[in-house]
Amino acid sequence: MRPITRLHSRTAVLADENIDTDRIIPARFLTTTTRDGLGKLCFHDWRYRADGSDNPAFPLNQPQAQGCSILVAGRNFGCGSSREHAPWALLDYGIQAVLCSEIADIFRGNALKNGLLAIALEEAEHQWLLRHPGIELSIDVRGQFIALPDGGRIPFRLEPFARHCLLNGIDQLGYLLQHADAITDYERQHQELAA
Repeated sequence: MRPITRLHSRTAVLADENIDTDRIIPARFLTTTTRDGLGKLCFHDWRYRADGSDNPAFPLNQPQAQGCSILVAGRNFGCGSSREHAPWALLDYGIQAVLCSEIADIFRGNALKNGLLAIALEEAEHQWLLRHPGIELSIDVRGQFIALPDGGRIPFRLEPFARHCLLNGIDQLGYLLQHADAITDYERQHQELAA
């Protein structure tokens, strides 16, 4: 993972509610354990027509959504079954943050563990962002706020451990590996006491 301290982008809006993980990446594509290439499968059944061509009705296929790395999604984003492939697909597609008033807990945990910002907002702030697609936002992970174009700020909270990992560009295993010497010392001392 790369460290995330600040993210600046225009927003793309996907206002549908209850977008589940199967809609993010259909179950038939869960045959891989690598992240590469999942972006082309992200929102597959919604994004493409039956013949494989782009679906012009899909909001993220619209010209104004191109290049946006902040997704403002409808309520209850990421519900459904737990699958790390969902945040992997979003990241490979180019989405680096999902903003919503309600994000499914398991999806949010999987997202944060994999370097995808999943930020729950107050309902009024969420509704305002849904009504203003394409605005430029800056997300400050260290300060835990979203900077609006008019200078206003929307505060948010990240769980401290997730925030630490995001700021340092590490996952849970990376965090443990940072403490490998202390773990080895503890194990050595424990073995000496047991002998």
